[in-house]
Amino acid sequence: MLYYFFEYLRQHYDIPGLRLFQYITFRTSLAIIISLIITTVYGRRIINYLHKMQVGETVRNLGLEGQMQKQGTPTMGGIMILLGILVPTLLLANLTNVYVILMIITTVWMGAVGFLDDYIKVFKKNKEGLAGRFKIVGQVGLGLIIGYTMYYNPNIVARQKVDESKVVKDAAPMVLRQKGETFYYTQDVKSTITNMPFYKNNEFDYAKVLKFLGPGYEKYAFFVFLLVVVVIITAVSNGANITDGIDGLATGTSAIIGITLGLLAYVSGNTVIADYLNIMYIPNSGELMIFAGAFVGACVGFLWYNSYPAQVFMGDTGSLAIGGIIAAFAIMIRKELLIPILCGIFLVEILSVMLQVSYFKYTKKRFGEGRRIFLMSPLHHHYQKKGYHEAKIVVRFWVIGILLAIITIITLKVR
Repeated sequence: MLYYFFEYLRQHYDIPGLRLFQYITFRTSLAIIISLIITTVYGRRIINYLHKMQVGETVRNLGLEGQMQKQGTPTMGGIMILLGILVPTLLLANLTNVYVILMIITTVWMGAVGFLDDYIKVFKKNKEGLAGRFKIVGQVGLGLIIGYTMYYNPNIVARQKVDESKVVKDAAPMVLRQKGETFYYTQDVKSTITNMPFYKNNEFDYAKVLKFLGPGYEKYAFFVFLLVVVVIITAVSNGANITDGIDGLATGTSAIIGITLGLLAYVSGNTVIADYLNIMYIPNSGELMIFAGAFVGACVGFLWYNSYPAQVFMGDTGSLAIGGIIAAFAIMIRKELLIPILCGIFLVEILSVMLQVSYFKYTKKRFGEGRRIFLMSPLHHHYQKKGYHEAKIVVRFWVIGILLAIITIITLKVR
């Protein structure tokens, strides 16, 4: 909204300084500041309101040190994160940008699913919350919306090198570019190509999965792409949800991931930098950096109250939304295949649960009693059982998260 206001003033009045609002980096900085103010200053009021409404966490006694002290700590604090993301985005981003619209839909959609889950747990006194099948329906539904829009919306294109003889009709005109002494043509086209680390040119076309079908296989690429989108959104949102088990773990890890995705969005949406790094240029995707700034600001601001000892928990309202946002963001900048590296903490956490449950069922069927791989799952509880203080576990997981973020960025140049 402010974006349009200042754009109007800039076009009609010669006021010094208004040109600043044209720059993505300036609006991103403002988004971070506004988000931090909302989550820290107004976050205190939200926490007090949650106290007043007796929206407290119900803790199961799992025999973990300090666990029962968290009984009654306000939950549903993810509302703070959602406000910290949505308000700066609505104020500072270009709301006609299809990527921004999709990210707003993702935030509201997954936030609503998580809110419903928390509402059932807290107010209906049902510890199970929203049935798992309904969560899956929500995640799959969002995946279908994003996948369909990404594939069919005419404003979502990628700039690719093309042979002069393979001009795509009704697409943007070809442009002759130079890289060193080599000349080549580029064109903005609809494509199912994405970034893939350690692969030729770091690019992979989903259509190639169906190459065995013979001529015309490209027309079925949509179904492969849609399946990948649904799986990624479901996996990452559940991974973030499971990671949110000790104070500050999911929040800090998500902030690190958000910074990395913001940088990737900036370089992918800047034609000069993308050309220099020799990575895929995605027109108009740079606007996502404002959203990333709001996301990081919201996570860091929430961490003010969520760090050990936590004064508020985000609940599923926050964790499902955070996971959905990270997945959708990566898909839009065509970096979704980097998620296993970038979101390695989420991946390990969810794998630890899957391995634990599978092994327990297998050994119970075979030997008559269930056996465990870990002392407890998810993985962070395993280390708690080993006697590590949760603050130490969180900081060490953050360090690993930073390392994974650096590796993710490095993969842009590893071909």
